[in-house]
Amino acid sequence: MMTPVRLLAPNAGSMTLQGTNTWVLAPDDAKAIVIDPGPDDEAHRAAIDEACPLGIAEVWVTHRHDDHIASAPDLARYFGAPLRTFDPSLSTGRPLQVGETYGLGAAELEVLHLPGHTSDSIGFVLTGNDHTDLLTGDMILGEGTTVIVHPDGNLADYLESLARMRDLVEERGIRTILPGHGAIVEDPRAWLAFYADHRAQRLQQVRAAVAAGAATPEDVVRVVYGELNPVLTRAALASTRAQLDYLDTHD
Repeated sequence: MMTPVRLLAPNAGSMTLQGTNTWVLAPDDAKAIVIDPGPDDEAHRAAIDEACPLGIAEVWVTHRHDDHIASAPDLARYFGAPLRTFDPSLSTGRPLQVGETYGLGAAELEVLHLPGHTSDSIGFVLTGNDHTDLLTGDMILGEGTTVIVHPDGNLADYLESLARMRDLVEERGIRTILPGHGAIVEDPRAWLAFYADHRAQRLQQVRAAVAAGAATPEDVVRVVYGELNPVLTRAALASTRAQLDYLDTHD
């Protein structure tokens, strides 16, 4: 049985948690698929190389952010493998297509388009003989909640993708979520419910802030989030702009 291998990149931070999760899917008798090889770091590339004793067939990336894709072109070039993303402009091989499947021994990887964090965010259902996992990139994290990176990210898209992931958990019997950052999610149903509740509560807080006179995204952040360090303030502003855009068209 093939077990996904999690390699933690050395790029811990307020936005990346303990670091980017690189996922290596390496069958015993075939080359590996490497998902989100992460930042440009020599030691991390060496760890990926060690985890792929038969080589790398393809390099896949869940979305365009540097903490996921920066080392991908060099890694793909070194192994003579295509770099594949949903955005054709970032791919050196054929772009990943919605519904595409890839065989990994007895397991199968299926491509999903899950926009919201960014417009090009994708995820994968990994189905094996005795379990099914969901790889989510930054759409779901193993700790905290996802930033909607407005204007490329879109809250309406995010909520639709979140509902789809909740359906997939029920329909496919998904056992775990393998996120882009943070620990493996062992109870997908409860964690996705938490994500949905968090989004509903945050939208209500933004509504209330606007009703109380908050006139700009900066005003809303001060009311809803309070004092934040500058890095988190930028993330809060991005999500707040996405929430205000959503409320403009859905309330």
